[in-house]
Amino acid sequence: MEPFIPDKLPLKNIDWEKFISLISEANRELVKFDSLLNSIPDPNILLSPLITNEAVLSSRIEGTQATLEDIYKFEANSKNKVEKYDDIIEIINYRKAIITASKELKKTPLSGRIVRKIHKILLSGARGKNKTPGEFRTGIVYIGRLGADIGNANFIPPEPQYINDHFSNLEKYIHFKEKDTITQLGIVHAQFEIIHPFWDGNGRTGRILLPLFLYYKKIINSPNFYLSEYFEKNREAYNANLNSISETGKWENWIEFFLKAVITQSSKNRKKVEEILTLHRKVLDEVQNIIHSQYTHKVVEFIFSNPWFDTAKFKKQTGIPKSNAARILRLLEKDILKLVEKGKGQRPSLYDFPELIEIIK
Repeated sequence: MEPFIPDKLPLKNIDWEKFISLISEANRELVKFDSLLNSIPDPNILLSPLITNEAVLSSRIEGTQATLEDIYKFEANSKNKVEKYDDIIEIINYRKAIITASKELKKTPLSGRIVRKIHKILLSGARGKNKTPGEFRTGIVYIGRLGADIGNANFIPPEPQYINDHFSNLEKYIHFKEKDTITQLGIVHAQFEIIHPFWDGNGRTGRILLPLFLYYKKIINSPNFYLSEYFEKNREAYNANLNSISETGKWENWIEFFLKAVITQSSKNRKKVEEILTLHRKVLDEVQNIIHSQYTHKVVEFIFSNPWFDTAKFKKQTGIPKSNAARILRLLEKDILKLVEKGKGQRPSLYDFPELIEIIK
């Protein structure tokens, strides 16, 4: 098998009429989702657990085993030794990369510089830290079954000396005005994975680009649209439809798969956000009725951002005086929070927020 030579973008042989129905539905669903996002005063706070779950699911596609609970438990007390430490660091890096890139997009266009920054953050201190984070690869890579050599590869991405040219073409296409932006996103994602510009972390970097692209193109007003849940549940189809581009030279199967992913996941994401908003309104009233305190909003904001936490983190981040914080947690333990592990000596108590975790997962 020879290294693959990607098509030059924009693609010239796409039958756009074939996808009119799917394109219309995908755009309608995304508009509904964005309208919901616009109704949230600060989606970055209220929806922060969804970012963490996206990081978990996207990393799972690459083989990590850490769960949402593992991440929050680790962050509640990172001094504890954990079995899945490497997985957890990769997932935390993923979340950090999304947040950092989102901030960058407020002052600069989506570019190769941002993509390389995403990649550098992803691999920082993680398993790929020795694979030139933030720099394009300088050698041949191949994709195949675990343990297979290059002679039995399923796909060989372009040779390293051509990466800059292919990536430059992709970067120009990102700024191109395509017939449909959502379809364009599908093409951008697939082309990035085909180029495979880095030694490691290409899948995760490519999936982080999805919400950033929609945000940059002003299709959504905050970069909180995630597709990894659909890709992870349909992993074989995800890989097969990506591979069909190099195997057949045609993009139709991938584009159809991607549009259906957007349609399905837009609806699921909207349902999750609606459930979070409903829960937020309910809990805000309940907490006020339980604690009768000026700290109600601080408490609710904290537990929605930190569904797993310990008492030390609660006191530090909310700024609530120690005696008041202890009283509030005791009161909320009855109806809102669950005491996961009672503190002892210098070890703080660990709590979770079951209703929110159930929605996120």
